[in-house]
Amino acid sequence: MNRDERVLRELVSAYGRTFAEEAGIRLKDTPQPLYRLLVLSLLLSARIRASVAVAAARALHEEHLDSPRRMAEAGRQRRVDALGRGGYRRYDERTATQLGDGAELLGRRWGGDLRRLHREAEGDVGTLRELLQEEPGIGPAGADIFLREAQRVWPDVAPYLDGKALSGAGRLGLPEDPRKLTGLAGDTQPAVLAAALVRAALD
Repeated sequence: MNRDERVLRELVSAYGRTFAEEAGIRLKDTPQPLYRLLVLSLLLSARIRASVAVAAARALHEEHLDSPRRMAEAGRQRRVDALGRGGYRRYDERTATQLGDGAELLGRRWGGDLRRLHREAEGDVGTLRELLQEEPGIGPAGADIFLREAQRVWPDVAPYLDGKALSGAGRLGLPEDPRKLTGLAGDTQPAVLAAALVRAALD
């Protein structure tokens, strides 16, 4: 085992937990977990600690705001209150509005099902990233977060190692090339590898 393989193995052992797992999302290619991942991606993309974003995602789930229909029907104040319980106060008003608007758009355009958005992209990851950014509050960073995690259930997206993950690789003296990194990582899932590299970038 060479130095890079050893570093990656130690990194994955220490940090190889996806943000979806941390938020209690059992990711499957079905509407509800994919929607919960989209919400988590929006929360994580703000300038706020990841632990706060994860706690806010859990609070929204506990409030049963885990489908586009429920999120849209909840009303802005209920969304604000749930975010507050998760400690997500700095951006709560704006985020509550974005969550409502995004849920309505998702319902109207894709029938509340992100698999339809995935199919619309027809296997083109760039198109998929652009379509995700049509959702209010999901910019380039949010789209990258979503795709890093969704590659676990959307294999056509993998390996998705964005700039944040590659900067983590650079900090550790690893190659900043997705194919080389996945080769070095052996049978580690790309989503797990990406999460570990991002945590290295954030630490």
